Amino acid sequence: MTFDDFIAYRLAALLRYATAVTCDPHLAEDVVQDVLVRAQRRWGRIKRLDAPEAYVKRMVLNEFLSWRRRRAARLVLVPDASLEQLGAPVEDHAARHEERDAVLRLVATLPPRQRAAVALRYYAGLPDEEIAEMLGCRPVTVRTQISRALATLRSVLPAPLITATGRQ
Repeated sequence: MTFDDFIAYRLAALLRYATAVTCDPHLAEDVVQDVLVRAQRRWGRIKRLDAPEAYVKRMVLNEFLSWRRRRAARLVLVPDASLEQLGAPVEDHAARHEERDAVLRLVATLPPRQRAAVALRYYAGLPDEEIAEMLGCRPVTVRTQISRALATLRSVLPAPLITATGRQ
C-alpha cells in the first residue's frame, strides 16, 4: 500500500480518532497533519509493519501528549451547540444532543492522559494492556486513570444522564 492509498482510505478515521483523543477538532487536524508529515518520510518502514494504521494511531497519541506538555496551560474550547442550530427547523432532538454535548464538554475538562485513556477504551475499544502499551505505563495505571476519569464525570453529571447510560 502506498502512502497516498493509506491517506485516501484512512484519513477520515485518523481525524475522528484524533478528535476523540483531543476533544478539539482543530487540534486534532494539527496533530494528524504533523504526524502524517513524519509518517510520509518513514512510510517505507511503516508499511512493512503488521499494523501500519495502529502504528500511525500511536504516533497521533504520542503527538497529542507531547502537545500537552508544550501547551500545558492551553484551554480546550468546545463550540457552543446553539450556533449549530441556525438551519431550517427540523425534528427536535435537542435533549439527546444536549446530553451528548454536556458529556463531551465534561470529558474535555479531564486531564489529557485520563482523556486519552477514556477515548482509547470507549472510542477505540482497546483493552487495558494495549492502552497501557500506547500510553507507556502499566495496565493498573490505565485502570486507575479510567476510574478517576469516570469518578470525576459521575460527580459532575446530572443523575438522569448517569442512569440513562446504564452505568453508576
